[in-house]
Amino acid sequence: MSTRKAAVIDMGTNTFHLLLVEINGSQFNTIYKEKIPVKLGQGGISQDFLAEDAIKRAFHTLKHFKNLIEGEEITRIFAFATSAVRNAKNGPEFVKNVKETLGIEIRVISGQEEAQMIYEGIKLSGSLNGTTELMMDIGGGSVEFIIGTSDVVFWKESFEIGGQRLLDLFHYHDPILPEECRNLQAYLEERLQPLIAAIKQFQPTNLIGASGTFDTLTDIYYESMLQCKLTGQHVFELPIVEFERIHHMLLTKNKEERLQIPGMIPMRVDMIVVASCLIDFILKLLPVESITCSHYALKEGAIGTLLKEMESA
Repeated sequence: MSTRKAAVIDMGTNTFHLLLVEINGSQFNTIYKEKIPVKLGQGGISQDFLAEDAIKRAFHTLKHFKNLIEGEEITRIFAFATSAVRNAKNGPEFVKNVKETLGIEIRVISGQEEAQMIYEGIKLSGSLNGTTELMMDIGGGSVEFIIGTSDVVFWKESFEIGGQRLLDLFHYHDPILPEECRNLQAYLEERLQPLIAAIKQFQPTNLIGASGTFDTLTDIYYESMLQCKLTGQHVFELPIVEFERIHHMLLTKNKEERLQIPGMIPMRVDMIVVASCLIDFILKLLPVESITCSHYALKEGAIGTLLKEMESA
């Protein structure tokens, strides 16, 4: 079977990802990948609106991505948008303008579709070990939870409680105040009742965190151990004692101090505090000794979707 090329554009609430791949049958090889902190949800997500500055950053990034795609002579583009666009009142207008200006057709995916694609990405990473596991992906706009095995999904749900939303709602002081943490925990207790019920019903025994925040947490952990992640490694273990140490550090430092933490990257420095609080909340529901961290998530799951579409075309 001949090798074909394709591009995946993951337009997240915080970060835009570009993935250029060569596809040969049911296999793919990454040619190029890039992530840019567009912060599409900044300044408007809490009002269900895409701010003008955020739209400008999005167009600038998409033009850059299009140049790279054309440079590789790729015509098959799978571009999709998540929470910020699907909830924005001016989301349809944004999608229309991108199509007319850049010729890129954006698929706005539902929370359920997003959760399924994250599951497919985690599955591709080799993180699933056959037991019933709780998977989570913390985005800027939404957080997806999936309970399942390597063969089947028992339950999945998307909650509009992503990092940018939690930041806007609770993180007013830096370092974050204990009272703000308590308010955040109470909010999660209220909003995540369906998840709490599902955990009781299906009783997962492991926690898998996908990409984003979990990548950064493992980077910080590895830096503290003076170790490097191996090229091509897609699955990492984060001991709970190490998570707790990092979590405490994030709660007690301001932005400038957090930036000095080895392994921290600027695009995560704002949202990682509330994201860490969310992980801490989940760990109280699911006592485990370590978190399995999958480097693969939504965009890799999108490749799986793309492969199926290309096979049936």
